[in-house]
Amino acid sequence: MTKEELYAHPGWEWCTFEGARKQLLLLGLQTTFREKLEWLEQAEAVAMQFSADRRKPAEPQNRSES
Repeated sequence: MTKEELYAHPGWEWCTFEGARKQLLLLGLQTTFREKLEWLEQAEAVAMQFSADRRKPAEPQNRSES
């Protein structure tokens, strides 16, 4: 792959702030309202699991098994 081909690939542009913003807007146009709600529900479930995991006391690690 040449340098020109690499820079012409849309994935390269998505790594910039403006490119990521365009990709997000495009994704928003391509998804249905129901899909967006499902995504939000899944994101909320993950956030709640992270919160619950942070409240658990840390388990001591046994380093003698190495």
